[in-house]
Amino acid sequence: MDIKKVLVVGAGTMGNGIAQVCAQKGLSVVLSDISEKMLEKAVGNIRWSVSKFIEKGKVSEDLETIMGRIRTTQGFEAAGEADLVIEAVFEKIEVKHEVFKKIDEAAGPDTILASNTSAIPITQIASVVKRPENFVGLHFFNPVPMMMAVEVIRGISTTDETFQYGADFIRYIGKEPIMVHRDIAGFILNRINMVSNIEAIRLVEQGVATPEDIDKGMRLAFGRKMGPFETGDLVGLEVSLMAYTNVYEEEKDIRFYPPSLMRRKVLAGHLGRKAGRGWYEYNEDGTRKK
Repeated sequence: MDIKKVLVVGAGTMGNGIAQVCAQKGLSVVLSDISEKMLEKAVGNIRWSVSKFIEKGKVSEDLETIMGRIRTTQGFEAAGEADLVIEAVFEKIEVKHEVFKKIDEAAGPDTILASNTSAIPITQIASVVKRPENFVGLHFFNPVPMMMAVEVIRGISTTDETFQYGADFIRYIGKEPIMVHRDIAGFILNRINMVSNIEAIRLVEQGVATPEDIDKGMRLAFGRKMGPFETGDLVGLEVSLMAYTNVYEEEKDIRFYPPSLMRRKVLAGHLGRKAGRGWYEYNEDGTRKK
């Protein structure tokens, strides 16, 4: 695999995490977003996260060397020099199509294009680019620097070479590829997880149990580091709702229909940690209220 330069489009939680792991492995990274404020926040978050890895002895290089590999932009011109472009924008097909049309105009003929979508079929996203054979799904999990699994998803036009390229890249940055050989909404891990999470929400909705007890049970019985409600607050309820909705709209399978309690909470602005309230309530510093 020959890769030296990566363009990451979208400077949110997932985008800055992807940029961080690439820079830590020696790659030159351009992080793009339409918002200068988002870019400034992302660089600050990356700097803090990398410093923690250095403190714990998990990264041997110094902070400035790693941060020196990352630059920011509000455009897409870097796609022309990038070996790989990874999109990590809002989980809505119209937004992704708009972004990929611009990326496609700037990208070189051999550039590999990838989407970090958590649920939308890769073939659907790739339908707006000129070379869908060079398109692959790379679904990272949150928080990106900590989570080892990355789904590598094959669209209907993705070539064997591109599919393998995706797997090789994931191994190169120190993570493990989970190969998804057929394009399906929600892919593998999210489809399994979504059904579990939706059932957990329904149990709360029906008054069977509290979020606290379900989270505690999932940690103690199944060895999960975080329960479904703690994870939901970290990811953002509106992000999860969009993912569930995308899979339901594609499959029309009632198992993936978002419970009304979740839909009401999103309407009320109870989006999780970032909003100060989701399934739990939070202090200004992000810690959970007792």
